[in-house]
Amino acid sequence: MTATPRWRRRLRPYLLAAPAVLLCVGILYPFFVGVAYTVYNFSDANREPSFVGLNNFADILGSDALWHSARVTVSFAVAATAAETVLGVGVALLLHRSSLLGRLLERLLIVPLMVAPIIAAIMWKLILLPEVGWVRPILSAVGVHGYRGTDGAGAAFFWSVVVDAWLYTPFVAILALAGLRSLPNSPFEAAAVDGANWWLTFRRLTLPMLWPYVLVAVIFRFMDCLKVFDIIYGLTAGGPGDATTTLQISAYLEAITYARYSRGMTFMLILWVVVYAISFVLVRYLGRVQNRAAGISAGPSAGAQAGAPAGAAAGAEAG
Repeated sequence: MTATPRWRRRLRPYLLAAPAVLLCVGILYPFFVGVAYTVYNFSDANREPSFVGLNNFADILGSDALWHSARVTVSFAVAATAAETVLGVGVALLLHRSSLLGRLLERLLIVPLMVAPIIAAIMWKLILLPEVGWVRPILSAVGVHGYRGTDGAGAAFFWSVVVDAWLYTPFVAILALAGLRSLPNSPFEAAAVDGANWWLTFRRLTLPMLWPYVLVAVIFRFMDCLKVFDIIYGLTAGGPGDATTTLQISAYLEAITYARYSRGMTFMLILWVVVYAISFVLVRYLGRVQNRAAGISAGPSAGAQAGAPAGAAAGAEAG
């Protein structure tokens, strides 16, 4: 048997790592090209850009447009994530009860997830039109008059949250339902024997044990909501005025509508920093929650017995 030459043995680790290196380069190259544009003044009006340093950042950070867009973005992310979390957990609790209706709804739950966000925005835009949509007749039938669709600033923001919740509540519900079905039965049986009611069992057992699963959904949805573009742009185009202009829409307007590419990339880089910082904090918090749920922080014995004390606590409070 011929021995493998020494140069081949030395080359093998580099060949095995080459696909990963190429993948990293393919991912990072466009990002760094975008970062490089932020220090130039490249636009349609200036096809021969010159180096301007951090002037783009200074101009944008000193403008009211950025802070207004940031407020709209964070407000939308908080409102949409909260709505989707509450609704998603509620739907999961309903579907967790085994019934024919529950099994049917479980299959229908994924229908919104099959719709592209921009298509969902256009569908809802037609539904909300005062002239032809079905929202105005329903509101008139219950005595609410003066409906004007998404014309007002508050209405545009509210309906943007509604459309996002319609589209992504099923995502939260599916994750929460998977978490519910993985919970152990023994704490709930102990709580039932001790006479704990539904609310007490939910507050002391279900929610704490389900929280790591819900938190994963919250992190995913919050990061997605910070980057929202297609739903709001398809529904309101950032209006009326700039009432629903998020950071993504500001970047789109700068880079595509006004053809100021460097300013558009500066908006995007600022958004990336915001999303990265918030994601970093949330992921670290998720790690601590998961460790606590696994009993790592309290020791192996505490983790193994976590279910029994929880059930006993619910029973003791019920008593």
